[in-house]
Amino acid sequence: MKELIEYIAKSLVDHPEQVKVVEVEGEKTSVIELSVAREDLGKVIGKQGRTARALRTILTAASTKLKKRSVLEIIE
Repeated sequence: MKELIEYIAKSLVDHPEQVKVVEVEGEKTSVIELSVAREDLGKVIGKQGRTARALRTILTAASTKLKKRSVLEIIE
């Protein structure tokens, strides 16, 4: 899951070298923390949060296939 979010985020932003993805694994749930450069934050969130919602939808679909639950947090 970490690699998937990292790949998508790097494709969206102007400064892909500043994209950091940390995965905190739990028993059934894993939290994926995404941090990007301050000027790229708007691109990752999108208008009215549409891009962030799409990222979360993709993550949910991929993690359901693995029978796990994943949560995406975008860190400022």
